[in-house]
Amino acid sequence: MKGMLYQAKEFAGLTGVTVRALHHYDRLGLLKPSGRTASGYRLYGASDFARLQQIVTLKFIGLSLKQIREVLGRDSFDLATALRLQREMLGEKRRQLETAMRAIEQAERLLASNGEADGEAFAKIIEVINMQNEWEWVKKYYTEEQLQELASRATPELLEQAQQDWAVLMKEVNEAVSEGVDPASERAQGLAARWSALIESFTGGNPGIAQSLSNLYKDQANWPA
Repeated sequence: MKGMLYQAKEFAGLTGVTVRALHHYDRLGLLKPSGRTASGYRLYGASDFARLQQIVTLKFIGLSLKQIREVLGRDSFDLATALRLQREMLGEKRRQLETAMRAIEQAERLLASNGEADGEAFAKIIEVINMQNEWEWVKKYYTEEQLQELASRATPELLEQAQQDWAVLMKEVNEAVSEGVDPASERAQGLAARWSALIESFTGGNPGIAQSLSNLYKDQANWPA
């Protein structure tokens, strides 16, 4: 395959995309063919397979074609790093799908054995799907570069610890508010410092991510119910 050139129809057949999609990607500047025949037909080569893989994978993850063009057009774009991050993001999507599948299978087993599935089984399915929908909604506040940086640091262990830390802090903040604690007091200042530390841990000191997080919270009125 290396060194070979394929016309659009052949290339489409090998990759599973349509010729129409290839033409569309060409017009958008996403995937320019490696060359053309004397008659003007598009020709695709080895590098185009890698480029198309990036487009298809990023599209599957949830990026728009405009966002994909911005990502692939950056001077800092590195294929090896992009593949690793995409693998991690797809792995997370797979884990979410597997969780949803297990919840549905549990409901099926209950239905088969009892003639009905209890509300808890359906509630679990709804919870899993809503978690994915909420994440898709949250992603719109961040650039793809920011999402990739967050994904590279967000190990399951760190996420679990962060959730625990935030839960404890929010409980203490609510208690302080209920008790009417003076914002200038040592207790309030300590809570504020812990809040800032957790934000710093999430953003990694990246001012762009911090601004995106701020924009998300400023838009609370439009958060999904």
